[in-house]
Amino acid sequence: MSFLVDAKGLSCPQPVILTKKALEANDDVTVLVDNVTSRENVMRLASSAGCSIQVTEQPGGIFSLHITKGPGASMDKAIPVEELPCDISGKPAPGGPNVFVIASDTMGKGDDELGTILMKAFIHTIQDLDDRPDVLVFYNTGVRLAVNGSAVLDDLKALEEKGVKILVCGTCLNFFELTGDVAAGIVSNMYDIAGTMSGAGRIVQP
Repeated sequence: MSFLVDAKGLSCPQPVILTKKALEANDDVTVLVDNVTSRENVMRLASSAGCSIQVTEQPGGIFSLHITKGPGASMDKAIPVEELPCDISGKPAPGGPNVFVIASDTMGKGDDELGTILMKAFIHTIQDLDDRPDVLVFYNTGVRLAVNGSAVLDDLKALEEKGVKILVCGTCLNFFELTGDVAAGIVSNMYDIAGTMSGAGRIVQP
């Protein structure tokens, strides 16, 4: 089975870094990106290491890169990540994704009942923003909003249908014993969460 690297919504050089890490541990890797710069740089990295690459364009501007390491391929030969241009067109590189970080199932400090009402209203409202988030990150008690029984579950599913990527902290789910109850988004890890935040054009935390 091909090891999957979901780098959609990440700005350069994060997709390349994730691809390099995956290829160091796997011989068959599939990378998903959503911009031409990342596609070209991932291809350059893989090609310089002697890997075979098959690229498929999917609906919504998503590129799937299937990379295999054949005889003679080695990441030791790969071009250094810092030598790959983050803008192959010569124009200024675009800003990173708009990331909303939800670290609690309530909004603000003070009364938790009021905080619950405010968080529900906040999640519902961001659907109608002109500048809605590209990525929603849930960690700590915020993961409770993405599981079965959550009052905002329908809103989160609607945001997913509009193309918003939702990352839910797996460590947090395990801590609260909610791993089997996730109903929106994907179970993620701190490496992907940190990578998303470090490559963000803007981070909003209510």
